[in-house]
Amino acid sequence: MRISESYDQAMAAGSMNGSHSPQCDARCVGIVIAVPEPMAGELKAARASFGDPMAALIPAHITLVTTTETDDWEATLKHVRKVAAAQEPFRVTLEGTATFRPVSPVVFLNVDEGFDECTALHKELQSGPLARDLTFPFHPHVTVAHDVSEQSMDEAVRRLGSYSAGFTVDCVGLYEHDATGLWKLQEHVRLGSGKQPD
Repeated sequence: MRISESYDQAMAAGSMNGSHSPQCDARCVGIVIAVPEPMAGELKAARASFGDPMAALIPAHITLVTTTETDDWEATLKHVRKVAAAQEPFRVTLEGTATFRPVSPVVFLNVDEGFDECTALHKELQSGPLARDLTFPFHPHVTVAHDVSEQSMDEAVRRLGSYSAGFTVDCVGLYEHDATGLWKLQEHVRLGSGKQPD
């Protein structure tokens, strides 16, 4: 998988997890797995068809670390590289739909194969300099409709209910939320290059 230039540009224009990011007093980090083409384009078109305005701004992705403050960028970068190096590339399959309703107005694609690897990566990444309490338990997914009408969410569940696709994850995108409120790609961090020294 290669995170494309268009993905980087779109993420810069948008926000992590399809919603406006909270104000950060320090530097903020987000870490994602990009869904590659042609799946990304298919899911963008589907999300737009459900009336979700974020479709044009947020490319399809799996969030591993949502907006998290850090006061030590060098320690954060070292931490992310070390965690990534210890994880070999793995396969992700997206199978059918589910929803976070009524807790949150979100319809998403299930991560089937690769669920455990995404969860393990999240656990390791969201530790050390990025440790913080989360509002909800981590659940890897790809959002396909967010904050649209109930009818549109029902349509998303129905139309993508039989969706099935897969790809290999060999890197993650490390983003910084800058002073202008945009997400800026800092590094494509490769997986599986071997454990780095402490």
